[in-house]
Amino acid sequence: MKSNILWILLIAVISCNSPIQQNEHVLNVKTHSFANLDDVKTTHLEWDAQIDFDKKQIQGMASWHFKNLNNAPFLILDIFDLKIESVRVQDKNVNYSLTKNNEHYGQGLLIPIEKNDSVVSIQYHTGPNATALQWLEPEQTAGKRLPYLFTQCESIHARSLLPCQDAPQNRITYSAKVKTPKGMLALMSAKNPIQKNDDGIYQFEMELPIPTYLIALAVGDIEYQAIDNRTGVYTEPSELKQAAIELSDIPNMMKAAEKIGGPYRWGKYDVLIAPPSFPIGGMENPRLTFATPTIIAGDKSLVSLIAHEMAHSWSGNLVTNALWGDLWLNEGFTTYFERRIMEEINGKEYTEMLWELGFQDMMSDYQEAGENTGDLKLKVDLTNREPEAAFSNIPYEKGAIFLRTIEEQVGRKKFDLFLNDYFTGHAFQTMTTEKCISFMDQHLFDGDTNARNQALVLDWIYKSALPNNCTKINPKRFAIVDNEREVFEKNGDIATIHPQKWSTHEWLQFLRKLPHPFAKEKMSLLDKTFHLSDSKNAEIADEWYKLAISSDYDFAFQNMEVFLAKVGRKKFLEPLYGELIKTEKGKQYAKKIFEQSKANYHPLTTIKIAKMIEGKP
Repeated sequence: MKSNILWILLIAVISCNSPIQQNEHVLNVKTHSFANLDDVKTTHLEWDAQIDFDKKQIQGMASWHFKNLNNAPFLILDIFDLKIESVRVQDKNVNYSLTKNNEHYGQGLLIPIEKNDSVVSIQYHTGPNATALQWLEPEQTAGKRLPYLFTQCESIHARSLLPCQDAPQNRITYSAKVKTPKGMLALMSAKNPIQKNDDGIYQFEMELPIPTYLIALAVGDIEYQAIDNRTGVYTEPSELKQAAIELSDIPNMMKAAEKIGGPYRWGKYDVLIAPPSFPIGGMENPRLTFATPTIIAGDKSLVSLIAHEMAHSWSGNLVTNALWGDLWLNEGFTTYFERRIMEEINGKEYTEMLWELGFQDMMSDYQEAGENTGDLKLKVDLTNREPEAAFSNIPYEKGAIFLRTIEEQVGRKKFDLFLNDYFTGHAFQTMTTEKCISFMDQHLFDGDTNARNQALVLDWIYKSALPNNCTKINPKRFAIVDNEREVFEKNGDIATIHPQKWSTHEWLQFLRKLPHPFAKEKMSLLDKTFHLSDSKNAEIADEWYKLAISSDYDFAFQNMEVFLAKVGRKKFLEPLYGELIKTEKGKQYAKKIFEQSKANYHPLTTIKIAKMIEGKP
């Protein structure tokens, strides 16, 4: 009955161009979308886009094929900071309406349709506040020759790139034609070109159904180097050789992944190493992972991030969380899968270090939030909350250690059969937590509720506290590091530390476990011996700078400023700014660095850091 009243309200305003005032009736607070997905589903996108770097704007035509499932009188699409120029249904101009603007979710675009209509075309251009887009000037790139554009659509930012039903439960295919300035290469989450052409027009096809958050675009001075016949690397020319060497193990990762998850279904798997301002570690765009350049450490010690994004080709891209409150189904499964890939490549002793560092990250969330906080559950209630609230260490690390705990209870052989059946049986479908539990009941516990209860499955998922059956992790290599650190803490003898064969992970363990603050004379001794303030490894540098801030070791601050100006990855920026603003002196310093550096940050990162400095939630 409520839905019928809503139809009447909206039909009454459908022919006018003024904003609708019943915004609260249209936005679905659980899906974070205006789309009427129960009644109309978009199925295929034809996208024609022209990239204008002078205006920092995409001029686009989005033609959607759709199915009117329930004879609905209109199709509602999500938009954010898009200027709609015209709308055509079955090639005829129609009047359209917009809901009242919501600062977080944008607007609903209401398009009148009839029962047998199947195609709508929207002419539009992007706005200056598009949250999916980052425009870089030439000097912000490695080559400093041409500008650069990349997108980041997860979780609900595709609506600022093009009008769409921007919710993960709907999957679409797409084709695209993208016009760029000459001398540039365009790439998408699709079948991609491997070299530039003279006219700057590129055609793309994604024939497998994906959610809209996996639509991706990058445009710049980009070149390609193959690793083998189905994997390769894209990046700026000056960075290509080093990136290809660092990522040369991708084919071995793929073989390991297929042993666990079954055949890779997406054709090629390539990686784009983005410019430094890329805001996250990696984005699992199908066929083309976008990755931060901070993983290029020179020793392959940080490429587990690529294993993570590759694993998303199964968990996330193939089987997708239906709602953002089910994020652990994407990220927990993927983190577990990533560790299994790394175990296959580097052995269990090495991979246990990754598990332990991840566990530490998870426990830091517990320490900050308190164990009774709802966001410490795997299944998170995001009603009336932005999807970004779900993104923490909990869905990744708690989800992964939960799956490992189950694996150790039922045995790896049985667990691997479960994983393979899970991915095969739900390919190109969405998944809810409740459906996953049911599938576990059948395939892991053979319908035995007592066995499932003994594994504390429901406690892991629906309670905040960490269950008492959580697997214990004790990396042998960290025990050696801890012994050397403890001796150094007591006597200050630098000769007791033997890091010649340490990986990045051992350095992180060493730095994390030092007292915060730490004595300045010992900080200076570490720095003079190991040149930590000059580290080119972003993970080590970040940990060292956090320690330097808490210890007021200002010798490291100049290099830290350079780091904060160059690196755009939120994983590094948020902890460093967070450490700085703990004191009034540090807050003023943070404001200065932020003002100097924010032009290099992604728009969403800029908003987040500004709120942190201002003390806003």
